[in-house]
This record gives sequence, C-alpha cells and structure tokens, in this order.
Amino acid sequence: MPNSSAKLHCNHRGGREAGRRELVSRSLQSAQHCLGDQDFGTAYAHYLLVLNLAPELKTSVKETFQFTLFKWAEELDSLARIQDLFNCYEQALELYPNDEVICNSMGEHLFRMGFRDEAAGYFHKAVKLNPDFADAKENFYRVANWLVERWHFIMLNDAKRNLTYLKAIENAVCSGCKSVLDIGTGTGILSMFAKKAGASFVYACELSKTMYELACDVVAANNMEKEIKLLHLKSLDIEIPKHIPERVSLVVTETVDAGLFGEGIVESLIHAWEHLLLQPR
Repeated sequence: MPNSSAKLHCNHRGGREAGRRELVSRSLQSAQHCLGDQDFGTAYAHYLLVLNLAPELKTSVKETFQFTLFKWAEELDSLARIQDLFNCYEQALELYPNDEVICNSMGEHLFRMGFRDEAAGYFHKAVKLNPDFADAKENFYRVANWLVERWHFIMLNDAKRNLTYLKAIENAVCSGCKSVLDIGTGTGILSMFAKKAGASFVYACELSKTMYELACDVVAANNMEKEIKLLHLKSLDIEIPKHIPERVSLVVTETVDAGLFGEGIVESLIHAWEHLLLQPR
C-alpha cells in the first residue's frame, strides 16, 4: 500500500507538471499570434502568465516581453489609461527588478507626464544597473537639468563662500561640536566639510529625491558613505531616536537664498533648535 500511494502521488505530480508545460506552450503560441495581430494587450497578458508559471523562461523571452510591454504601454498612454500603464510597469519590474531598459522606459513615461522627480529616480537606477546605457544617461542628465536649480552650480563654484563655510564649521567642531545635522544637504558639501573637520557623527537630510540620490553618489565618490548618514526626509519630519540617535550639537544649512521663506527654512531651523539641537546648560 505505501508503494501504491507513493506511485499515485508521483503520477499526480507528474500530471501537474505536464499540464503546466502544456499551458505555458499554448500561452506562448497565443502570445506570438496576438503579436502578429498587433493585439499587444492580450499578448502582454499571455506573457505575464508564462513568466509566472515558468520563471525559468525569463531570459529567453525577455526581449519579446519588453517589446510587448512597450507597445502596450504606448496604447495605454494614447488612451489616457495612466493607472493601467503604471500597473503594467510595476508588474514588469516585479518580474525583472534589475532590468535597466524597463526602468528607463518607465522613467520616460513619468517624465512626459510631468513627474520629473520620480522619472529621475528610474533613470538613475537604470544608469546604476548599466553605467554604459547611453539612453538612460542622456535621460538622467536631461531631467537633472530640470530638477537641479542653477544656483547649486553657482554656489558650488563660489570658492569664497565655500571657504567661509568650511572655516566656520571647522571652528565649531574644534570648539566641541562633535555631532552635526546638515539641513537641505544638496550635494552634501557641508556634511563632508563637517566630517573632514573631525565631527564624530554627521547626519544630513534632503527632501528632493534627485538631490538626495546625487548627494549619495557624491558622498560615496569621496569614500564617506559609511561616515555620513543621509536621510531622504524633510527636517521637520526627523525624529529621535527613529532617524538620528540623539540631539546634535551643531546644525548647518545652506538653504538661505532667495527662497528663504518659500523653502520653509525658518520653520526648519526653529524645529531643529527645539527638537534636534542640544540646548546650552
């Protein structure tokens, strides 16, 4: 009896596997037929079924799946079915989370719809996945020109201004300020000044996703990614000990420009003083 049960179980399992293979084969044939008829939506649905049933085929059908996705996305875009379009890309990225071509295409749709910050994130990921991907690099630089305010470049090239900040931070750190919070870090230059000056703990927050990712790259390029904690947060949302372990002894910021009140820097500094900065005894 035990041998008979085992045999029945084995036959049942073999039958299920044969059924899976048959369904995958039929779905692949149907997908190809739909592509021939330019029925991209149905072809896309068939490929989703195939890839969920037979993940081992991901490599072999990848290019055809991408083509089908992009064609179907174009149709959805023309029909203003935006949520369906995003759902398709989310499904595709679940199947191919590290595919630079799909990331880049998603970014292009987001950019055309005006979601520039989100588009920059996908372009940046595509470039990270494949630094030689020319289209993604061009797209990232293009969207960065929209998102990175021109005054960033002016400030970064203002040697006198930067030297003044450097000396002020060095003086504060030498006077005993060993923990630093950089509000609106931008490229991370003030955080790096603080670390080079000898601060033991440096935290930096940046609200813009594009600038946050840029700061991560700049800090990493200077081999400080383990020494500076970057937070993609508004300073008003920083909590102790959730985001930083304790109050800091120095707050620095370079957001004092023509947008002083528009950026909410006054509120940020008041919040930092009341909640994040060590109070004098």
